[in-house]
Order: sequence, then C-alpha cells, then structure tokens
Amino acid sequence: MEDTLFETHRPGNYLRRLADSDIGRHYKMIALEQLGVRPGDTVVDLGCGPGADLAVLADTVGPDGLVIGVDVDAAAVGEASAEHGADPRITVHHNDIHQLVLADRSADRARTDRVLQHVAEPAAALDEIHRILRPHATAVFAEPDWETLVIDHHDRELARSYTHFVADVVIRNGGIGRQLPALALRSGFDIRDVLPITTVFRDARTADRVLGFERVCARAVDAGYLARAAADNWLRGLTTEPFFASVTLFIVTVTRMP
Repeated sequence: MEDTLFETHRPGNYLRRLADSDIGRHYKMIALEQLGVRPGDTVVDLGCGPGADLAVLADTVGPDGLVIGVDVDAAAVGEASAEHGADPRITVHHNDIHQLVLADRSADRARTDRVLQHVAEPAAALDEIHRILRPHATAVFAEPDWETLVIDHHDRELARSYTHFVADVVIRNGGIGRQLPALALRSGFDIRDVLPITTVFRDARTADRVLGFERVCARAVDAGYLARAAADNWLRGLTTEPFFASVTLFIVTVTRMP
C-alpha cells in the first residue's frame, strides 16, 4: 500500500510526547487532583518510565516530600535517573511492580498511568501496592479499556475486528479499565471514585500518535488475524474518509483501609 502518513515504528519518546499532548495533560491533571498529594508526602510512581511525571510530583510534595519512581525497564530507569538525579526529592528504582523493594506501609500516595494494562498479574500488583501504602493512604490508577475503542469506517465488521485485535492481542490486559474496581476491592482497597475520561479524535494523524494504526495492522497481518488486502482497505479508509475515533480511560481512586 502507498504511504498512509502513519508512523511505522513506535517513537522512543512516546511517553513524553503523550504527556505533553493536550490529551495527556487533560487526564493527568484530573488524576493528580484525585491523588490529593500533600506537602511532605511520600509518593510512588509505579511504571514511571523515563520520568515524564516525576518533576510535577516533586513540586507537589514540596521540599520535605519524597517521590519514588519505579520501573522494570532498565533503560527508562537510567534515563529518569540521569534527568532527575540532582533532585534530592526524587529517587528511581529498577524494580518489578509485582515484588516491590519498598517497605510495608511506607507510602502516602501511589499511582499507575497506563501501566496495569501491560503487567503479567494485575491482582498481584495491586496486592503489592496495598502492602506499601499506609492506612488511609490513596492510590490512583489511570488505565484504559480497549474494548471501548470505536473507529468509524465504511467496513463496520473490519472496525470491530480491529478493536478486538487491540483488546485481545496487542494489549495484555485490554479490559483492565472495567476490571479495576473489582480487583481493587479484592486487594483490600475501598473504592472512592471512578471517573471515565473519553478521548475523541477527529484527525487520523493525531489518533495515530496514540493508537499506531499501521504498526497494529502489521502485527495483525503477521499474526494471520487480517489479510493484507483487508489491512490495506482499513488503512485506506482511515485516511480517505472523514475520521472519528474514541477510547475511554478510567481513573480509579482507592483508599487503603486499616
């Protein structure tokens, strides 16, 4: 197929680019408000990546607080440490969310941002988060539900197939957004709030920066999920027809009970 103007490789600065976008700023602001960080708090940013949000959290905890970034990606931890190493309020650990090195009841706030959708065992990760939080502490999980992805296309069955491939194959825990309240309850949390944040895209290029249409199509073809002709039809429709897509992210705010 001719060039669709879609990105063929996920950019290395994807997390920073999303954080700096209007979409990212909107839901991150709401999630931070829900987290309710106070001066002097210890805040754990689980799956911090290259540290796109660490400085904002450090400004919120003030001079007497502590921000702990955790990520399983050694390269991302190195990048975050290099950028924030001079700030005494910020420390970054190379650590698996399923087995955190942090002490029991040592944190006042914890957050995930599109992290639990990728982990091997979300329930075990929530148990660990519950363990490290102090009684009455708050955690906020901002996670998408990929089965809410809707894309207007002249071939509606193809659009449904694309969503199912994303939710069932591309993303390890594609329905985590809707599952989080029940998972959190089982880990001993009290559910304080669940806020749906639906992002609407009217421009294919803007949507591609988040959804990666051509990259996903390539995976679907390689997996035998889509024929090459169907994938070409899909991409052609996205670029030649009026574009509309939306997906919902859920911000789930919980409290650790004593």
